[in-house]
Amino acid sequence: MTSAEELFAEVAAAHPRCVWLDGGGARDWSGTRSLIGWLDDDDVSLTYSAARREVLLHAGGRSEVVGDDIWQALEDEIGAGEQWFGYLGYACRADLPAAPSTDVPDAVWLRPSHLMVIEHELDGHFLDLTGVPVPVQSRDTRSTGYPTPPPATYPQAFAQIQEALRRGDTYEANLTYRTTVETEADPVETYLRLRSINPAPYAGFLQHDVADHRAWLLSSSPERYALIDEDRTIETRPIKGTTPRGETEEEDAASAEHLRTDPKLRSENLMITDLLRNDLAMVCEPGTVEVPDLMKVESYPSVHQLVTTVRGRLREEITTVEALRRLFPAGSMTGAPKLRTMEIIERAERELGGPRAAYAGAFGWISGDGPADLGVVIRTLTTHDRHTWRIGTGGGITVRSDLAEEAAEARLKADRVRASLGR
Repeated sequence: MTSAEELFAEVAAAHPRCVWLDGGGARDWSGTRSLIGWLDDDDVSLTYSAARREVLLHAGGRSEVVGDDIWQALEDEIGAGEQWFGYLGYACRADLPAAPSTDVPDAVWLRPSHLMVIEHELDGHFLDLTGVPVPVQSRDTRSTGYPTPPPATYPQAFAQIQEALRRGDTYEANLTYRTTVETEADPVETYLRLRSINPAPYAGFLQHDVADHRAWLLSSSPERYALIDEDRTIETRPIKGTTPRGETEEEDAASAEHLRTDPKLRSENLMITDLLRNDLAMVCEPGTVEVPDLMKVESYPSVHQLVTTVRGRLREEITTVEALRRLFPAGSMTGAPKLRTMEIIERAERELGGPRAAYAGAFGWISGDGPADLGVVIRTLTTHDRHTWRIGTGGGITVRSDLAEEAAEARLKADRVRASLGR
């Protein structure tokens, strides 16, 4: 084990509420710093139930209701000089259509009184987390041996989305499903396998082992939801478009070129880029929204992905929490236009494994002084009991989408996450 792995295993064993924002799988754009934090018994954490519209504050073994809106609770609770860590689930905006979670809380936020910083060495664009640097060209296309097929109802849901597209109700919809794996698994051991199998810039682990409000979130996400800098620049990096790595150098290059040039994949990305430009325009100074990188191919051990960067400068009256709320949920996880498409996918996904819960939300940190950095909750495992594990997966659907291809892409994304649970 590396020192970071050993340290976090000790922290998680000793502290029911803890978090690791893991910089060990960093990209050149995401930095190489890990943050490991833990709470004493009298430290504060927040949970949110969208079904009950309750925000609970937990401290000293007691829980009390402090509001009905997680966004307002964060505005009220995060003080200057403080750093909070947590996730916002898909149903955290009560004004948007999303089914509440049925197991893990819809949101969990922690205020650790103990925080350690670890700098990882970086060679190339990511690290193999056994500690041996992996070249940028490295890839792993082997089958994981853990198939995660879509539900039998996936074709019907896909047909619903196609009908809405043909009517012009949506231009693109992110259709997803949840797979449940029933197996007893230690969250820390599972996460250490996940970060080795699927290193990612927004990797991390959250543990909130509080009776009736338990949550474990194990993330290996490649996608930035929002970064807010000290100068109030806000940046998001939507991913839309995925192809598998090739078995040979020639196949791999061809797969990346297909992603770079395919009209259907490029149109998916462009529609989400326009949506994010509009979202940022709602919170940014006029004339500051820009797209410095449009449809750039990024390569990971099992997939190539098409990534765009959208950036702007927040208006003076917009707080960090308010900016995050207005962008939520990530446009890459809804489609365009956002509200109407969320209504469509909410109906289509009713028979696809339950509510999205934490999946398609955001996970990271928020500072009381303004900066924040959160990733989109994808390539992630969640559990409330360490036995019932949920994996969300899916992809963007347009009128050009093929059912078999979309199902294969969703399965590819889920299989490596599933593999971390073992057989």
